[in-house]
Amino acid sequence: MSVESPTLSAKAATTSDDVTEQVFDVARRAKVASRALANAPRGVKDAALHALADALVAQAGVIVEANADDVARGRSGGMTDGLLDRLTLTPERVGAIADALRELASLPDPVGEVVRGSTLPNGLRLRQLRVPMGVVGMIYEARPNVTVDAAGLALKSGNAVVLRGGSAAASSNEVIVRVLGEALETQGLPADLVQSIDRFGRPGGVALMRARGLVDVLVPRGGADLIQTVVRESIVPVIETGVGNCHLFVDASADRDMALQILLNSKLQRVGVCNAVETLLVHRDAAEDFLPVALSALASAGAVVHGDDQTAALAPSGVDVVPATDVDWGTEYLAAEIAVKVVDDLDAAIEHVRTWSSGHTEAIVTKDLASSERFVAELDSAVVNVNASTRFTDGGQFGLGAEIGISTQKLHARGPMGLAELTTTKWIVNGDGQVRG
Repeated sequence: MSVESPTLSAKAATTSDDVTEQVFDVARRAKVASRALANAPRGVKDAALHALADALVAQAGVIVEANADDVARGRSGGMTDGLLDRLTLTPERVGAIADALRELASLPDPVGEVVRGSTLPNGLRLRQLRVPMGVVGMIYEARPNVTVDAAGLALKSGNAVVLRGGSAAASSNEVIVRVLGEALETQGLPADLVQSIDRFGRPGGVALMRARGLVDVLVPRGGADLIQTVVRESIVPVIETGVGNCHLFVDASADRDMALQILLNSKLQRVGVCNAVETLLVHRDAAEDFLPVALSALASAGAVVHGDDQTAALAPSGVDVVPATDVDWGTEYLAAEIAVKVVDDLDAAIEHVRTWSSGHTEAIVTKDLASSERFVAELDSAVVNVNASTRFTDGGQFGLGAEIGISTQKLHARGPMGLAELTTTKWIVNGDGQVRG
């Protein structure tokens, strides 16, 4: 079962004038609230983040109880194990989410950073400064942790946030947004800095896509259908996050034990995430030594293998290989499944990735410097790893704090999006009476 998308095609959706006006009113209140934060000193924002973290921990029991309703509803509706894992909150996970807010508080404030500056020959002094976007909208699926990540990143970067989290996590998100709003008020900040429009359902998501001038940027995060719907239908500027059809290439010179550990971590550490490997490519000169061990390990962990004929021929006794088709090469499984192919050489691996990748993350395991340099240079994905798990493509792992998503587009932001990616810039020009001739 796929998660219910928070949006419909705007052409098919029937958004009443009443819902549209209510969502627009939420966005207007967010716009006003954002002004209270735009020029706030770092100390105010950091204190608020710590207050939010403390409130989440204090209310962890209430949050987990609400989340249990979402998980039970998802399980009865046939949600996959990978998606259930992304949906589930425990006291430990709530604590980790709170810790991510505290880590955000420890990071430098991006607002006011001078990106560049110069003095012109006529004496004009120029500075380009980072400033908040204003109001950030998010449409996402079944990820209550994203509710907190988005709120924290928005606050630290001086923005308000309007959230549409989908029906799968509705109970969790309702409680989380309430807890965050109450914590903001204890700090003298408006609760309207973090608002949800989940109560308006799918028509609310469509209205959010129409709130141009009230919402400054919209970030979709979820499955391919959700992301493409928002990209196609939104008149609010969109930063496109991408699905993760990620690849791992085991080169001829690869250390077998290293390659095996990277494969198992990339695929199985958490299967329902966008930076999990979905396709394994193995150089033909490494296949006979590596694949029997790798396939056995994958099968022992309960993974389903979709492979080409050469992969099937190398599978040890008792390991089943489902014949792979073009559908498998293009699939983001988000489950304990993987597509496996033996390729002739580095050129063939690069060509396969170019054909099927979603542009998220690719990895190579190799001892050959020339191979690693070609792999990095010739693939145009947002992140390319050498001898490291794809699971490191993450804002927290990159030292950015939490992330609002992984951008696979090329404008404004690419890869894990942290604080700087939620700012824009403003030019400041200081003169002494200069006029243009």
